[in-house]
Amino acid sequence: MTYPEALAFWYARINYEVRAAEPGDLKLERMRALLRRVGDPHDRVRLVHVTGTKGKGSTSAMLAAVLRAAGYRIGLFTSPHLTDVRERVQVDGEPISEAELAARMAELAPAVAAMDADGFPPPTFFEIGTALGFLHFAYRRCDLAVVEVGLGGRFDSTNVCRPLVSVVTSVGLDHTAQLGGTVEAIAFQKAGIIKRHVPVVSGVTEPAPRDVVRAIAAEMSAPLWERGRDFDGDYRPGAADRLPEVAVTTPRGGNGPFALKLIGEHQAHNAALAVATADRLGECGLTIPLAAVAGGLRAVCWPGRVEVVARHPAVILDTAHNVPSAEALVKTLAESFPAARRKAVVLAVSSDKPVADILRVLAGYFDHFHLTRYGINPRCVPPADAATLLAAVAPAVDCIVHPTAATAWAAAREAAGPDDLVCVTGSVFLAGELLPHVRAAADLSGSGVKSEPRC
Repeated sequence: MTYPEALAFWYARINYEVRAAEPGDLKLERMRALLRRVGDPHDRVRLVHVTGTKGKGSTSAMLAAVLRAAGYRIGLFTSPHLTDVRERVQVDGEPISEAELAARMAELAPAVAAMDADGFPPPTFFEIGTALGFLHFAYRRCDLAVVEVGLGGRFDSTNVCRPLVSVVTSVGLDHTAQLGGTVEAIAFQKAGIIKRHVPVVSGVTEPAPRDVVRAIAAEMSAPLWERGRDFDGDYRPGAADRLPEVAVTTPRGGNGPFALKLIGEHQAHNAALAVATADRLGECGLTIPLAAVAGGLRAVCWPGRVEVVARHPAVILDTAHNVPSAEALVKTLAESFPAARRKAVVLAVSSDKPVADILRVLAGYFDHFHLTRYGINPRCVPPADAATLLAAVAPAVDCIVHPTAATAWAAAREAAGPDDLVCVTGSVFLAGELLPHVRAAADLSGSGVKSEPRC
C-alpha cells in the first residue's frame, strides 16, 4: 500500500469529525474487534489516558515533553490535526512517517475488510486512527504513550486501554448532543476512562462534576488526586522579557517555579496536571527528575493554542471551540496584550457548539468580527447565520461576513495597524486552514517576534 492509497482508504471511512456522531454511534465493541485482529497492540504499550472538555491536548503535549526530557521514548496520540493527519500519531515529537503510516495501514486494511465481511458496522475514521496509533507505538517500542481522548471518554475509541494513570483535565458543556446536556452527565462520560485501582489525576474543581468524578473513582477503588485539594499550581504571569511561570505543589512536595512556553493562566493549570501526573508515574517506577519537568514545560511544542505568531500587529492563532476555551482565550489576551488598540477576530465555528454563547464571550473582548467558514466541512456554521446570532447577542460590535477563510484573514490583516491585534479562532479546522497564510504573512512582514522558536 502506498501512502496515497493509505490516505484514500482511511478517509473513505465514516468520519464523525465531519459529520457529528449520534449518541448510538459511540460504542467500543467495534474497536475491540478491530484491535483483536491486529494482535491487541494497546496491551503492549504502557500509557497515560487523558480526557477533559478543555486542556486535554495541552496537558498531553506537556506531559509528553516532560517524559521525553526524562529520556523516555514517548508516543503521543492527539486529535484532530492542524495541517497534516500524521500529526495525530507522534513518537518523540516526530509525526509518523508516510512510509510507516502506509505500512501500518496495510496491516489494518485486511482486518477492516474481515470485519466488513463478518457483518460488523464499518470501523470509523477515528477508530482506524486509534488502532494505527497503538500499532505504531508498539512497533516503535515506546516506553510510554500519552493518549488523548477524542470525544467524551466512556465510549471513546481510546477507552479500550488500561493506563498507568488516568487524567481528567476539566468538565464543561461541549458535545452536549452526544454526552448530555448537564455538567454532571458530561462528567459521567469523561470519568468513564477511570479504571479499577488505576490512579486518577483530576483538574475538575466545580462542585457538581467534581462529585461525579469522586463517586466514580471511589466506585472503582481508584486513588484520586484533585487540583485544589491534593495538588495545585501558582501562576505567575510573564512579561515582554520573560515567560510566565507556574509553581506546583503535589503530595510529593513543591516543584518549580517552572517557565511555561504556552501562555495563559489556563496553561498553568494544565502544567500542574502534567506535573502531578509525572509524580504519579514516579510511583509506578518511572524516574522523572525536576530538570526534565522544567525542560519539558519550557520546550513543549503545541501549535495553535494562543500561539503568538507575530507582533506589531499581534497575530494570534488559536483553536478555542467552546465556551470555557473562549473564556480562557479572552482572559489570556487581555492579560498578555493590555495595550492592544483595535482587536479583531477571524472566526468560524462548528454547528454542534453553543455558537451564541461563544460569540457573547468573544464580543466582550473583540471590537471587530470577520466571520467566515472553514473548507467545505458541512459542520461549519454559515457565516451569515453566525452574523445573525452576533447581532442578537452583541449588536454594537462591528461584523463583516467573508465567503472563505483566506479572504477573511486577508481583510483582517490588511486592516490591522502596528498596535492592533488579530486573532484566528473558533475551530481546529479554521486554524489548520489558515496556519500557512498566517505564518507566511508574519515571515514576509518581518514582524514574527516570538519568545521561543517556532515548532
